Amino acid sequence: MFTNSRRFVLWSSMLLLVAASALHAGPTIQSWETPNGARVLFVPSPELPMVDVSVVFDGGSARDGARFGLASMTASMLTQGAGEWNADAIAERLENLGANLSASADRDTATVSLRTLTRQPAMDTAVETLSLLLTAPTFPEADFERQRSNRLIALRRDEESPRSVGQKALYRQIFGSHPYATDPAGTAETIRALTREDLVDFHRAHYVAANAVVAIVGDLDRAQAEELATRITAGLPRGEAPPPLPEVPALTAAVLEPITFPSSQTTLLAGQPGMRRGDPDYFVLYVGNHILGGSGLVSLLMEEIREKRGLSYSTYSYFSPLAQPGPFLMGLQTKNDQADQAQDVMLETLQRFITEGPSDAELTAAKRNITGGFPLRIASNSDIVGYLAMMGFYGLPLDYLDRFTDRIEAVTVEQIQEAFARRIDPDRLAIVRVGGGQGADQAAPAGGEG
Repeated sequence: MFTNSRRFVLWSSMLLLVAASALHAGPTIQSWETPNGARVLFVPSPELPMVDVSVVFDGGSARDGARFGLASMTASMLTQGAGEWNADAIAERLENLGANLSASADRDTATVSLRTLTRQPAMDTAVETLSLLLTAPTFPEADFERQRSNRLIALRRDEESPRSVGQKALYRQIFGSHPYATDPAGTAETIRALTREDLVDFHRAHYVAANAVVAIVGDLDRAQAEELATRITAGLPRGEAPPPLPEVPALTAAVLEPITFPSSQTTLLAGQPGMRRGDPDYFVLYVGNHILGGSGLVSLLMEEIREKRGLSYSTYSYFSPLAQPGPFLMGLQTKNDQADQAQDVMLETLQRFITEGPSDAELTAAKRNITGGFPLRIASNSDIVGYLAMMGFYGLPLDYLDRFTDRIEAVTVEQIQEAFARRIDPDRLAIVRVGGGQGADQAAPAGGEG
């Protein structure tokens, strides 16, 4: 027979177990299609009287063709005019509601996002605005010219940043003629050549329901979410999704591109094709990279490059998975006269990690770090809606968040070593070095073919 104190201990233990389980479980995700073919992912969140919506299209810069920057310019122009509203009228409507609306494009996707209160008439007005921006943008000529001018200024500013110069060059080296090679912002030449009609045609082709994923998180029930998704997409033609992107070819040899830049520091970047979203090796490579260079001050790269040798204040590595294999990247910034040594240490650390793998202690620490921080990654509605948009666009299973920590915990040292050895080849890295100052001899940096 239980005493009161023993009952208290028992119930307390059970509550702690339930709480721990809840922290590691993802939200319950519901999914369906709108009448005209858009896929919807929804998570009810009644804690706050707000709703977050992201509408994602397969309309990123990989769909630009030869008109680099077209997807990005199309997205940026959506808020400049729709129906009978100009940019000022749209901004005023949203400001009066306290709502936020944005549009952007990356390599794979074009995304239009809305955050609004669910109280009326605020929500109706915000949703009406979002729907019209998606379905009836006007791309005003004067605003297009202003956006073009702003983009050209931003591109000139990129030329003054060694990191921007280096990253754009590295993507070109990694991806060659693949659509991922070009920066989503485009080039000065292609931005000057764009016309308003180019944007109209791109919108007509890619902003269609069959090419859309709608992610919703907020203070709604299922019926209300269905009504919202239908209302947002009702004005979109059904259309069809574009064909899959071409395969990303593997690098066949090491590549070194030295870029002289007036700076006392050298920006060193290295990479090669990595993995796609939904890759069978995703969790193994993710945990492995956390140990190698993705965990900040406690990563192996930081230990070897910063702590032991003081060659760089910061160094990192990461995978950027896309619809086709995105890049695996490594980087640092160091004094010009230390660039050769820093490059050698970075490549030696990568090679040793591939050959030996992590230690048991390093793997245990990485798992604890990743799983311990996971609840914070899905702590807000905006975090969850971002995950829903990603899952819907890349076709990930609805239990992705539920199984996340279990799949992290299942990773072994042997799996990491095997996957890195199979997927990353230090002898076929693309390397870009930006720096050396005016007139510096960058023709043959030591270790460049590592």
